[in-house]
Amino acid sequence: MTDSAHPLLPPTTPLLRLDGDCLQVGGADGGPGLRVGPVDPGTSAGLSRLLRSLDGSRTVRAVHAGALAEGLPADLVHDVLHELRSAGLTTEVSPADLLAAAPGPADRARVLLELPTALASRGGGRWRDRAGAVVVVEGATRVGVPLAGLLAAAGVGRVHVRDRGTVRAEDTGVGGLGAADEGRPRALAAADAVRRVAPHADLRPPPAGRVPDLVVLCHPWAALDPLHGVLQRDGVAHLVATVRGETGVVGPLVVPGLTGCLRCAEATRRDEDPAWSRVSAQLREGPAAGPDRSPSPGSGSSAACLATALTAAGQVLAHLDGEPGPVVVDAVLELHAPDLLPHRRAWPPHPDCPCRPARR
Repeated sequence: MTDSAHPLLPPTTPLLRLDGDCLQVGGADGGPGLRVGPVDPGTSAGLSRLLRSLDGSRTVRAVHAGALAEGLPADLVHDVLHELRSAGLTTEVSPADLLAAAPGPADRARVLLELPTALASRGGGRWRDRAGAVVVVEGATRVGVPLAGLLAAAGVGRVHVRDRGTVRAEDTGVGGLGAADEGRPRALAAADAVRRVAPHADLRPPPAGRVPDLVVLCHPWAALDPLHGVLQRDGVAHLVATVRGETGVVGPLVVPGLTGCLRCAEATRRDEDPAWSRVSAQLREGPAAGPDRSPSPGSGSSAACLATALTAAGQVLAHLDGEPGPVVVDAVLELHAPDLLPHRRAWPPHPDCPCRPARR
């Protein structure tokens, strides 16, 4: 670890005192841990304070300076920092990530809970990249609103929930819209819900000329919505995240020109069921539209909606972070009651579809 590194020890990491004046860092849940000692009680207390101060804001050089002021042995501090990094207990935060984090002690406390996971695989710079991303959530549904809150809390810079309807009783749910929102415009109520978990989130529409990094389609039958054809034509990546009946559906993730599209899934359904065209027409013209002619919020239990939103958030972040292959590329994850565990089902490109995905 270089002197300029900014080590972060997650604030949730346990610091435990053992017999014989030993200190254990982590390791309480089967994960990696580090035992330090034996050391005298004064050194143990000072070391605990030093470890709790590893919030990514200081360089290793500054940490050593603080340790010297505490009267801690320099060799001990050097060895502990090295072993923590080797065990994967600390994460290096880049100055770019620090600049991208919202100011203020309350915001910093929230960010410190998110940073370890955000930086786990690729390290420094990921929080900054997320802060520059733009995601549009199409539909202030019982999946869409919690999903928007999760993305904003996870550092996505601009999360815009788009919906033209008004809040009805069936729109409300855990982590989303509340009973007090009934009768309000769904888009405004969704923005308030996101601000409750991410007060400084930018909830405005994408600026003129800025193509969203991803549009998440949260209405039940997104493949039947003309919007997906516009997204395909304009080359905008999009993902389905919804609940149909009691089944959560996440995927496919469509990257125009590289993956199959939503029409591919419809063509496959028509191959398997000659009556599908009549079924899809009724879904589009009947249940897919409510009394105010805005798309229906869908259905499903609160558990199904939250599990779907959480699963979708993982796939959205994998796409934004540039992971090598989100599992919903040319596939869907289905969450069935009662366990709501994701089961993957392939939706390969249809040979007769004009989307013509390129070889990946």
